[in-house]
Amino acid sequence: MQRAAGAVVGAAVGDALGGPFEFGPRGAFSARFPAPGGGGEMCGGGGWDPGEATDDTQMAVLVGESLLERGGLDLPDVFARFQRWAASEPKDIGLQTEDVLTNGMPWDLAAALHFQINRRAAGNGSLMRASTSAVYFAAAGRDATMDAARRIAALTHGDPAAWEGTAIFHELIRVTLEGTAPLTALRDVLALVHPDHRDRYATVLAPDWEPDRATEFNGAVWPCLGSAVWALRTTAGFEDALRAAIDLGGDTDTVAAVTGSLAGAYYGLEAIPAHWTRPLHVPLPGSGGRVLQLADLLRLARQLAERRPRERER
Repeated sequence: MQRAAGAVVGAAVGDALGGPFEFGPRGAFSARFPAPGGGGEMCGGGGWDPGEATDDTQMAVLVGESLLERGGLDLPDVFARFQRWAASEPKDIGLQTEDVLTNGMPWDLAAALHFQINRRAAGNGSLMRASTSAVYFAAAGRDATMDAARRIAALTHGDPAAWEGTAIFHELIRVTLEGTAPLTALRDVLALVHPDHRDRYATVLAPDWEPDRATEFNGAVWPCLGSAVWALRTTAGFEDALRAAIDLGGDTDTVAAVTGSLAGAYYGLEAIPAHWTRPLHVPLPGSGGRVLQLADLLRLARQLAERRPRERER
């Protein structure tokens, strides 16, 4: 349960820490906060209040609450929640996600139509929101969790590359919750990736890969996931992993959210600094003005970890 809570809260913490530094230069976080543990890092800025989580965590909560309230994966319900959220003018929403949720097409065609027209749909927007579904489906086993990841990703991302990256993340969280170090599981997980995308992910998840070698911006799904795994590999604790992720610059909220979920699952909830969790809050546009606090996220994580997915899902 400590690992499950770490996965959910860690993602939200990374999101809120990284949001103010999004699209900034490399090293900006450490330049402002040079000493680990110094405090004040939940600084806000760029339109975000101190400790405020962005669209990454907001969408993750919507997925988690749908899974719990519907008793399993109800894809039309998840999509409808996304649509209500998108229509409520959230502070931030990805361009691709916004187009898919507002193009007027039904849940099972909207993302595919976007991909057919634009031919570019491998952003990290499905990966960024996967912490809650990864915890929920972990108990269902390898095949079920990877299948669920692909299906949820496909709601907004028509490119199978995004599905595969989200599936890898789901499986890494599953093995970590079972007590296996995620880095030791990478070879086995890669064997489960669709052959069309396996080489791309094998490159960014290789032990010698580092973000300087990325050929795409880390807003794409594979360098985003690769950067998160790199941050976990090259550090020795939750705080250091988050600092390394944010210092990469670029899409800092999402890279830090993915890193925070992996590191939170690995090191556990107690490894997340309390001065990062105290100001944490998650506004939910389209949900009657609700704002989730740490206690709400902990309750959500516990419920997700305790529930067992149905054998037959909608």
